[in-house]
Amino acid sequence: MEPTPPTGPAASDLDSDSDAASGLRGRFEAAFWERHANPWSAGTRILVYPVLMYAVYRRDRRLFLAAVAFTAVNPVLFPRPARTDNYLSRIVLAEREWLDAERGTMGLDYPNVLNVLNVPVTLYAFVSAIQRNPVGTLLGTLGVMVLKLWWVDAVVRETGVTGHGPEEAKSPE
Repeated sequence: MEPTPPTGPAASDLDSDSDAASGLRGRFEAAFWERHANPWSAGTRILVYPVLMYAVYRRDRRLFLAAVAFTAVNPVLFPRPARTDNYLSRIVLAEREWLDAERGTMGLDYPNVLNVLNVPVTLYAFVSAIQRNPVGTLLGTLGVMVLKLWWVDAVVRETGVTGHGPEEAKSPE
């Protein structure tokens, strides 16, 4: 026997609580993506992976933890950009549009297959770094970055995101 959904004032309270929570979540997500669209955010985040691999290779726990912490705060570390008509901002905007369209990041369809291919390459890079194999670490790290940049470039092209300049960012008066 299924429970009967609440009706009357209690039901509207539940709906408004749900609406408030989703409204807050929506505002948080919008702020997250707007700040992450800062080219400094996207550019520095791209550079974190080689730092992580270097930290694993060197067995430098503090550097590794600093890189992980930076990765966690990076999307909100930088302010909302005045313009997003640059390539690094378009990467972030395209990824948001791609995910909002529920196209996923893993799969056998193009370009998501690039992320599937990235899994064994990432494992190879980590194993090479753990074994202190400099050539394997370098090749694995380069492979990870090539596949990731190929994926984001394909997403930019498929979504057609162009960003906006400062004159487009201003609200009409």
